Amino acid sequence: MGAEVWLCARHERLLAARSRWTHIFAVAFAVLALAIASSGYILSGGRGIEDFARTAASLTELVLLIVPLASLMMGILAMTPDRGGAEVIYAQPIPRSSVLIGTWLGLLEALVGAQLIGFGTAGIVIFSQAGDEGLGAYAVIVGASAVLTAIFLSIAAAVSVGNVGRRRVRALAVGLMVWFALALVFDIGVLGAATLLRSGDASRLLIVSALLNPIDAVRTGAFLGVEGTGAFGPASQALLRFTHGAAGAAMLIGASLVSWIVLPAVFASRRLARIDIV
Repeated sequence: MGAEVWLCARHERLLAARSRWTHIFAVAFAVLALAIASSGYILSGGRGIEDFARTAASLTELVLLIVPLASLMMGILAMTPDRGGAEVIYAQPIPRSSVLIGTWLGLLEALVGAQLIGFGTAGIVIFSQAGDEGLGAYAVIVGASAVLTAIFLSIAAAVSVGNVGRRRVRALAVGLMVWFALALVFDIGVLGAATLLRSGDASRLLIVSALLNPIDAVRTGAFLGVEGTGAFGPASQALLRFTHGAAGAAMLIGASLVSWIVLPAVFASRRLARIDIV
C-alpha cells in the first residue's frame, strides 16, 4: 500500500505544481507577507520593513482566514473528479483508500511548498532589511499554516468523497459553508452564548471552543509560540487556567489538531470504500 500511496501522491503533486492556482497561491503569500511587513511603519508615518516577530504577529489572522479557504476549495476540486475520470481512477487494482491518501498527501506537499516559496521570498526581503530578530516567531506561523493546510485538506476529503461530475459544485458550496462557519460564525456564536452564562459555565464553554474549532486551536497555539500568554483572549486564558499552564494547553491543542487531521480522513476513506462510483 505504501508504494501505491506515494505513486498517487507524486501524480497529484505534479498536477498541483503545474496548476496556475498553486502559483497564484505562492505569489499571494509573498505579496501579503511583504505588504504586512511594511504596513506597520507606513501607518506610523515611517518607512522600512518590520522584523520577523512583528510580521508574524500581524500575519497570523490573515493566514487563519486564507489558508483554510484555499485548502478547502483546492482540495475539493482535486478530490471530486469528473465522472469518467472517477471511473478510471477507482477501476484500478489498488485500494480506494490509497488513491485518497495519495491525493491528500500530494496536495499537502504542493500547497505547503507554495506557502514555503511565498513565506521564503518575503523572509529573504525581511532578513535583508531587518535582520533575523524574531525569526522563530515567523517559523511558528509557517508551521501553523502547514498544519491548517493538512486539517482543511482532510475536511475537504470528507466533504468531497462520493461527489463526482456535476455534484462538485454542491461539494464546493458545502466547503464554503464549512469555512464560513468555522472562520467567522463560530467565534461570534460562542462569545454571544458565553455572555448569557455564569462565569464557570462560560469558562468551560470557552475552553471547549478553543479546542473544538481547528482555526481557534491553531490560533491559540500560534499565539502561544509567537507572543507567549500575554496576547491571549478570553477563550485561551480559560484554557490556560484549566490546564494549569502553557505545557498542558499545548498538549491539548496538539491532540485537537491531530484529531482534526486524522478523523475526517478516516471518515472519508471508509465512506469511499462503501459507495458506488457511477
